[in-house]
Amino acid sequence: MTAGQNKPGGVATSSGKAAFKLEQETEDFHHERVSTELKKQIVQARTAKKLTQAQLGQLINEKPQIIQDYESGKAIPNPQVLSKLSRVLGVTLRKNSAK
Repeated sequence: MTAGQNKPGGVATSSGKAAFKLEQETEDFHHERVSTELKKQIVQARTAKKLTQAQLGQLINEKPQIIQDYESGKAIPNPQVLSKLSRVLGVTLRKNSAK
């Protein structure tokens, strides 16, 4: 009987890797967020048109919270929302590769 004894190789997972090795992996998985440059572009374009976040949200049929999330950098860039913002603000907005 070897139940309950830890072997040097550790417990293997279904992927074949030792559980210890999986725990030691350092990959950081996270969603891309709105870049600093894009945040500034949105704020500048909105203020140039003298719009509040609520007014801009209404113009693109989104909640004001969406505009706030984009301007604070918390939003995950959505091409459809960026397209609507570009159209209403009259500027070209693209999600940047910055994370």
